[in-house]
Amino acid sequence: MTSTDLASLYTSGYLTEIDVHFADFMSRLDSRENRALTLAAALLSRSAGSGHVCLDLNAVDRSIAVPHGENRTAVICPETADWVKRLRASPVIGNPGERRPLILDDCERLYLYRYWQYEQDLIAAITPRTDTDERATESLKTGLLQNAFDRLFPVTDKSEGIDWQKVAVLVALIKPFCVITGGPGTGKTHTVAKILALLIEQARDTRFKAVLVAPTGKAAAKLGESMKTVVKTLACSPPVKERIPVDAQTIHRLLIPIPGTPFFRYDKSNPLPVDLVIVDEASMIDLALLSKLTTALPDRARLVLIGDKDQLASVEAGAVLGDICDRGSRHRFSAAFRQLARQVIDVRLGDSGSEKSSGIQDCIVNLVRSYRFDDLGGIGALSRAVNRGDAEGALKLMKSGDDSSIAWRPVSTTRDLHQSLSVRIVQGYRDYLSTSDALLALEQFSRFRVLCAVNRGPWGIEALNRMTEAVLRRKGLITSGDNRYHGRWYVGRPILVTANDYGLGLFNGDIGLTAPATADDKAPLVVNFPDTGGNVRGIPVARLSKIETVYAMTIHKSQGSEFDRVHIILPDTDSAVLTRELIYTAVTRARSSVTVWGQQEVLEKALSRRIVRRSGLREALWGRNTDRIGTKDSVV
Repeated sequence: MTSTDLASLYTSGYLTEIDVHFADFMSRLDSRENRALTLAAALLSRSAGSGHVCLDLNAVDRSIAVPHGENRTAVICPETADWVKRLRASPVIGNPGERRPLILDDCERLYLYRYWQYEQDLIAAITPRTDTDERATESLKTGLLQNAFDRLFPVTDKSEGIDWQKVAVLVALIKPFCVITGGPGTGKTHTVAKILALLIEQARDTRFKAVLVAPTGKAAAKLGESMKTVVKTLACSPPVKERIPVDAQTIHRLLIPIPGTPFFRYDKSNPLPVDLVIVDEASMIDLALLSKLTTALPDRARLVLIGDKDQLASVEAGAVLGDICDRGSRHRFSAAFRQLARQVIDVRLGDSGSEKSSGIQDCIVNLVRSYRFDDLGGIGALSRAVNRGDAEGALKLMKSGDDSSIAWRPVSTTRDLHQSLSVRIVQGYRDYLSTSDALLALEQFSRFRVLCAVNRGPWGIEALNRMTEAVLRRKGLITSGDNRYHGRWYVGRPILVTANDYGLGLFNGDIGLTAPATADDKAPLVVNFPDTGGNVRGIPVARLSKIETVYAMTIHKSQGSEFDRVHIILPDTDSAVLTRELIYTAVTRARSSVTVWGQQEVLEKALSRRIVRRSGLREALWGRNTDRIGTKDSVV
């Protein structure tokens, strides 16, 4: 592949500008013509832009990288063995452990050096923490914590099955690394609170510092609000409750960014002064950020990841939570852990299991019981059908009319969509636009949301937000834009913050509503945001920059949020962005009802497609330390 070929592929849209410049730069570093390197570098850059950590050469062996087209010949990837031989001849390519721009490992995976290092750092942080804490295990066996378990988990009807929250707490006590995954309403926050209570009780009067973090400010605020509510219900002493952290922060704020650099103040050479870090919404965290967090942990510190492994992966490179959980496979707990569970918490996990007494298979618990959704129907049943990729079952549930909480609305044209959706929009947003109480308006606005799979086009958020404004103006619920602000701002305009602003105390994902600063209609406009004290604070609109209107929002940006009623808008044609994880994430944003608008064949194709992101993390953690019992989705 030559520079001319790169330019042609950029013009055709198969490569981005950065792909072309990166491939050209690698070629110049090589200082000699190496078409194998140029092609590999271009595809690696394109893979990184698509969320992959590496380029798996075996996966593209002799495949068509770029199809034949007008004024363009097809680009075929070489046979892997020959490609590897030619790549290894380049001084640009290094072996694992060498410091070269690109790293080619023994499994024919090609990495950008920094991604290879991130992956290795994360593996190095997790692997030793998968070993069992023998001192904690011995304490459990002597019965020192039996009363605490009985108090926090009172005896329930065993016909309801295994209490997976109880199992998760046991894992967190004996393992320095623990993952608790599960869908909405499965009690993840309650489990976290009980873990903290037991660890603090165990520490007694000694100093034990635990911190709560999340990838976004919105997720951190939500975690903090939930923790404050849950801690009040715990069956533990007031002094213990007082020591349980209830305020959460973003990972960036915990690590403290160094301005103008990609580095943080806390790192391997300056570790965090913590004993435990609990990370919520872990599915949203990319490889680089989780690597930097784990690298900054002192050796003694515990790490607990909380999230839904079946949700969308991070926007940036990696599908870290899915890889750590080995999503798509089922694993047995070890025989030693099963015996401990019977002995300490009176839970029988089955009679067979791996003979291995340590390892990552004992670090992961999936909370399968939903306390929010019915097991037999509604949103819970729909989310499970989606997660299985069962399009026929999902459509049958929505079309049957047996449960009013889920519905399917077939639409073939944007005209049909706008006409039918307009009624729901007015119903969904009328209440918040009809009240002058800022706090009540925010609460009412959070009950309803339109979620789109795409940004642009007639089925995307840009078009749907314009349509919503037009509908609400026709109904007299909003007015034209205020001339003082060049028509951009009006009372009632909902705003989504799209980047952290530490100066204003606003975070990516925060939502606010535009209103006059005072009761005077001619007063300057502000955007009211909820604060942690249950009040609102108004930020002058002139101080807000990275924002967008949010009657409709993308499914990606809805992660970490929940709404009473959700309307999901699918585009009229299939797209690679439409995946099972995308639809599952959208469905599980709803608390009370969800309606899917679109065409049946588009939904069917979406549910047949899973997110696949290439990396070496899963193999490094699971490859030689697993006792798999199938290839279906994990239920632990």
